[in-house]
Amino acid sequence: MYWKKCIKPYRWQAIIGFFFKMTEALFELCVPMAVARVIDYGVAKNDPQMIMKMAWVLFGLAIGGYCCAIVCQYFASLSSQGFGTIMRREMFNAINDYDYDNLDEMGTPTLITRITNDVNQLQDLVAMTIRLVSRSPFLIIGSLVAAFMINVQIALIFLIISPMIAFSIYWIMSHTQPLYRKIQSILDEVSSLTRENLSGVRVIRAFNKQKEEYQRFEETIDRQTYTQRHAGNLAALLNPATTVIVNLGIILILYVGGIKINAGSLTQGEVIALINYMNQILLSMYVFSNVILLYIKGSASYKRVVEVLDMHSSIIEGHESPTQNEEMIRFDHVSFSYKEGQALSDVSFVVNKNETIGIIGGTGAGKTSLVSLIPRFYDATTGKIYIKGKPISSYKFKSLRQLIGYVPQSAVLFKGSIRSNLLWGNKKASNKDIEKALEVSQAKEFVDKIGLDATIEAYGKNVSGGQRQRLTIARAIVKNPEILILDDSASALDFATDAKLRKALKTLDTTTLIVSQRVSSIAHADKIIVLRHGEIVGIGTHDQLLKDCQVYQEIVQSQSEGDHHEK
Repeated sequence: MYWKKCIKPYRWQAIIGFFFKMTEALFELCVPMAVARVIDYGVAKNDPQMIMKMAWVLFGLAIGGYCCAIVCQYFASLSSQGFGTIMRREMFNAINDYDYDNLDEMGTPTLITRITNDVNQLQDLVAMTIRLVSRSPFLIIGSLVAAFMINVQIALIFLIISPMIAFSIYWIMSHTQPLYRKIQSILDEVSSLTRENLSGVRVIRAFNKQKEEYQRFEETIDRQTYTQRHAGNLAALLNPATTVIVNLGIILILYVGGIKINAGSLTQGEVIALINYMNQILLSMYVFSNVILLYIKGSASYKRVVEVLDMHSSIIEGHESPTQNEEMIRFDHVSFSYKEGQALSDVSFVVNKNETIGIIGGTGAGKTSLVSLIPRFYDATTGKIYIKGKPISSYKFKSLRQLIGYVPQSAVLFKGSIRSNLLWGNKKASNKDIEKALEVSQAKEFVDKIGLDATIEAYGKNVSGGQRQRLTIARAIVKNPEILILDDSASALDFATDAKLRKALKTLDTTTLIVSQRVSSIAHADKIIVLRHGEIVGIGTHDQLLKDCQVYQEIVQSQSEGDHHEK
């Protein structure tokens, strides 16, 4: 049970909180008895000393209860915040261990909602459990016991009222629980829509789609509002229902108590005490019903959190480290499928040490899927991939990915400085290493103007697309990898800068794989792999493919015509 693991380091704080809350409840149970003594022995007998004595007793009970409540509140906060911190850490670690399939299946918006909103719900639940779950049942049971001690016949009214309250709580709880689960799933949709609109705001405005997006958002919010209102209307029945039932009990106590007072078998103070105990039951039931509603919300949140923690990567880590081998990469009849369909089919090729390999093909040809298999972001469906003569499944993740410098299609930088971003793969890199990487990536000119310690905002939003791409290439080079994968990572560069980059990459002692849509970006490669619909339709140099590969000829021709028309 994950919740046990998260609460265990704070179990003593939780127990101390429970203890002080129980002590507070005990003080509270003593109050009606003290009031009864004031009425029966102080007021009825006109004894000022008894009234003053019991006034001090009531004051002491109030101060004692107040101090216990403060101590309980402190330890409840400590336990709940600690619980939430550990649970978020567990979720964050679990998410970081996901493979790409897990991330595709779960989705980013719902993961964000679960690690924030759902954990907040569970934190509140832990705090309320410590503060109220111990207090409310104790007061209810204590009030029943005290009622029996005062008068058995009137106490039977308590036994009739309590099951009625319990049934009303159960009925409302059973009808609201599914609604709160539905609300959490709609919140995921709201998060997804918000994220989509914020990231695509320029496109939305360019196509003048603000009204349509606003309407989509309104429809989702309306569904959430309707469900929330429906759940809220049902939950709102709880307090009036319990109040009516308890007030009915008070009327019965007054009626029966009045008869017994006339008969001389019950005092006025005892009737007041019984009414106070009934009110304590009412307040305890009121609080307990709210705690139950919190449990309903919390159970829905906990299930969503458990889904995150129970999802594990299907990619099993190996135990070996790399060795020296002239054959750097080999694909042996590799096929790969997403859930939506097949991406690669029977792919075989060999890449030798220090070779530069170009990978080209139309949109959806499988280029990114192919290079994503090398660092094991995904596992091949069939066939095997070897690096340095060993199957990649035999490597430790760290050992495998330490060999590889990967630059994805989407250039991502992190909040910090240029220097901190460049040192991601190699914290021990010297200024000389950084300078060389900047020179190769063609980023030195603009970095020299702003400095290595210039601030980079989240996602690198304060630099241009081309600058962002060059910095991500430099980051991969600083790592000093044996295999460098550039997945269409120079698309934002002009042709002159792209040509300089290609020339500079040749000076590196690394095996380079370049995925590109441009023929000019891969024409210089030692070997070019041409993909179409996930299959290799040609392998060779630029000149060989111009003679033998029709698909490559069509790509070259289409780009030549495009260049001609541009001119």
